[in-house]
Amino acid sequence: MLLPLTMAQRYEDLIETIVTTTLKGKIQSKQQVYRLLQEGIQPGSGELFERALQAALTRVEQDLTSLDELKQAKALRQQRALTMIEAEWQHWQADNQASAALAKAAAAILEGPPGDRLSHLLAALDPNQDHPLDRDQLGPLAQALEQADGAEATSPALASLARGLNQGLSAWQELEAEVVGWLYDQAQQSLGFGQRQGQTGPWYYWSQRVTAPALKALLGDLALHQAVTPTALAAPMAVEDWVAWAVVLPRLQRALVNWFDHQPYDAKAGKRLSIASFLSFAVVWGQISHRLHQLGQRELAQGSFQVLLQGLRQFASQSYFPLYGGLFTALSGESLRTLLDYLDQPLRELPNTAAKARILTLLGYSQRAMGHYAQAQQFHQLALDIARAAQDLACEVASLNHLSRTRVLEQDFEAALDYSQRALILARQSGDRSGQANALANLGYSQVAQGQGTLLEPSSYEAVLGYLEQGLALSEQVGDRPSQALCANSLGIAQLKLGQSSQAVASLTAGLQVAQAIGDRYLMASNFAHLAAAYQDQGHLDLAVLNGCLGMYLFYQIESDNWRQPAAILSILYGQLGAEPFQQLLADHRRQFLAVIGVDGYDYLLPLLTRYRESLAS
Repeated sequence: MLLPLTMAQRYEDLIETIVTTTLKGKIQSKQQVYRLLQEGIQPGSGELFERALQAALTRVEQDLTSLDELKQAKALRQQRALTMIEAEWQHWQADNQASAALAKAAAAILEGPPGDRLSHLLAALDPNQDHPLDRDQLGPLAQALEQADGAEATSPALASLARGLNQGLSAWQELEAEVVGWLYDQAQQSLGFGQRQGQTGPWYYWSQRVTAPALKALLGDLALHQAVTPTALAAPMAVEDWVAWAVVLPRLQRALVNWFDHQPYDAKAGKRLSIASFLSFAVVWGQISHRLHQLGQRELAQGSFQVLLQGLRQFASQSYFPLYGGLFTALSGESLRTLLDYLDQPLRELPNTAAKARILTLLGYSQRAMGHYAQAQQFHQLALDIARAAQDLACEVASLNHLSRTRVLEQDFEAALDYSQRALILARQSGDRSGQANALANLGYSQVAQGQGTLLEPSSYEAVLGYLEQGLALSEQVGDRPSQALCANSLGIAQLKLGQSSQAVASLTAGLQVAQAIGDRYLMASNFAHLAAAYQDQGHLDLAVLNGCLGMYLFYQIESDNWRQPAAILSILYGQLGAEPFQQLLADHRRQFLAVIGVDGYDYLLPLLTRYRESLAS
């Protein structure tokens, strides 16, 4: 009894047939070879064919070294035939990538354990893959899953996955032409995912254009609360609804980022909004996962983390990934501490790659802004080790610079100087001008902090300020606005500590303008706080109150303990001016306050200052 041929044996026979036919002179063109491959290779089994082809090439190469001239001549002709097959195989691959990817995805879902189906589906949708499934392939995949479903009791059922894919395709069809429609709404006042709530902004606009109930509820919840609440996920979620979200939300993110990346009127603003979009969707998926865990839907919660990781990996591959910036443009009313918790857990599952190092750098910067220096140190040290292993020099330099900055805040000045010097050497060797700018700023900043409280020689002043001015000039030359903001802030602080309050006001004001432009709320708060001290030195008490209040509230808003620094200045001014004159100054500057911190921030200024003053008495 003859056993049926395996797929590998079939491909070995196919290759041998083509070679034999070629040697007999019956193959007249490459097109004939292509047709034979088209007829003989099944989509999704290309790896088996390639293995058989390589084995045939290896056998022929051995015969080429034979001392038998006839055998050698035949081997040479066989090699030519195999080379032609290899060329047409590559041609076939290019033409059949879409069908091969579809067949591979379907096979992984259908043949793997039921518990891995969701993971295989998300892998097929992953935009970081070489050939992720596009919208035209999702329909056929849904059809294949639906036909294979046997109404089995295992979860998730194939029919549920199929319904989710179809639901997601329908919803995306409703939204695809409306991705940036909210920008042209008459009620729209600004771009991005700011702290607008209710019937404005992207979430609300999109919620009005979808019909799928679960997706509509999610988008409406985000519009109203700027967060995923139990309102959107009140009960255990249907698998098909979640799959639809996994189809639609990443596509919304990619389309939005693509539009911001290519918008014509302000390329710099576009990059900032792209960063905010990446981070906002990461937060959304983190919140979805958190809520699904509460509902006991562990598989869907893990799937949400998988989507979150895919987005972070895609973000880390962008040229504008903020190695010297933080998460502040994407807060949208969500606290920074909660946001970091959402991003920290899936990060533990990410392999040690360059992408992980960059994401750790982002998180470390944000932890430092919140005053969590030990956690920031841990993130940046791990990022440094991974970046070095991955030979990501830009991230390695950034990690050294961040470690220097963190060490200054921990009062470890020797280590801070060492890190900044190492960063400067490596940045110069690699031609990383942004890294050089930051290293120069850190070198000067570390020396100022180390010398604080002692009298420095005039030559030392000049050397320290020289480092900071070089860093600022270099960051301006390369157009690196995050580095420019940091360098201007560092220069202003140094000038203030050296008693040069007029120069400090100029530097801090320039740094504030750049920080506002890039949406770095930590540096905005730092500039405002130090401007308050500079204006206090100059006797401009009304400006000291204005800037001190803004710095205090912005630090408080991002949960940084540094809010107490400007609060201390304000407390002194409150005592000097008296309660009524102080409150009148707040009223006089109401318009400036509303422009930066809004009504809620303005209303909380006095209660926050009162909280600080009461803490001194307790």
